Amino acid sequence: MITIEWWHWAVLGVVLMAAEMVVPAFVLIWFGLGALLVALAVVLVPGLGFIPQILIWIVTSIAFVILWFKVFKPGHHVTLIGRSSAQAIGEVGLLVSDVEPFQKGQVSFQRPLYGSDLWDCISDEAIKSGERVKVSGVEGSILKVTKTGGHAS
Repeated sequence: MITIEWWHWAVLGVVLMAAEMVVPAFVLIWFGLGALLVALAVVLVPGLGFIPQILIWIVTSIAFVILWFKVFKPGHHVTLIGRSSAQAIGEVGLLVSDVEPFQKGQVSFQRPLYGSDLWDCISDEAIKSGERVKVSGVEGSILKVTKTGGHAS
């Protein structure tokens, strides 16, 4: 028989939330919070079995993901996964937040790109907000941009 203590769930929750820093998909954090809720449930109901623990974790984690993407961040769940990156390359947008090497910024497009007009982006060089940028590549769900030389007016 499998016996999982409350602290097992707490450790799993912390590990998943820490993994979010390495895999910035903003999904693992919700599964980590779900695990922390299961830890709380096991503390409050000490005899809670393994199957109910798993069910609580799955239901709360999925509920957190749905709440985040449907209620708190509508329209930000669009991804480039499964789409041709060639469609995005060459598109010109306006940088709405500064971007530094190894740090994300945001770029806005006049017409929506893949259903969203605001995308996270990265660059090999520092670019200030207000600069026009061109999409030079796609890395997962993040656009790679370069300066176009023109400043927005």
